[in-house]
Amino acid sequence: MVQRLIAIFSAAFLLAACETASTTSSDSASDSASSSASGAASASASSTDAISSSTDDAITPAEKLAKVGNTVYFDFDSSVLSYDAQVTLSRQSAFLQLNPEAVVVIEGHADERGTREYNLALGDRRASAARDFLLAKGIDAARIRTVSYGKERPAMLGSSEESWAKNRRAATVLN
Repeated sequence: MVQRLIAIFSAAFLLAACETASTTSSDSASDSASSSASGAASASASSTDAISSSTDDAITPAEKLAKVGNTVYFDFDSSVLSYDAQVTLSRQSAFLQLNPEAVVVIEGHADERGTREYNLALGDRRASAARDFLLAKGIDAARIRTVSYGKERPAMLGSSEESWAKNRRAATVLN
């Protein structure tokens, strides 16, 4: 069981590293062709290099985190991490490993449907799911704090599926 989990997380990390390299080095076709021709180990190394080399000294750490992705989204009434959420959290993990002084707060949010108490509990489960994923990637628990805002801080106002989808999220912010 433990070996299966390790294999799954390793595969997800390698896929995330490959995706990170291709999205951050899309300046020219030759860059993407050379990054896809390299092996999995060099893809992982190039994704780390791409994150650090694409950042400028003038960019704040919060802007660097936003570049790698600081928000993951959830399905209705769910705290299960989708594949896209796992990819984003893998990039966050790489960011945190490159910035060992960074401490983050993961904010859990819900859409406006449901009671205040229910949405606070759901936001907590969403923030905890993101935290647990980062912990599994080797990030120290002392660097991660969670908080739930439930439906109190919507990212998008409105009562449509589009706004509800944007509000079902876990946002990682630097503390």
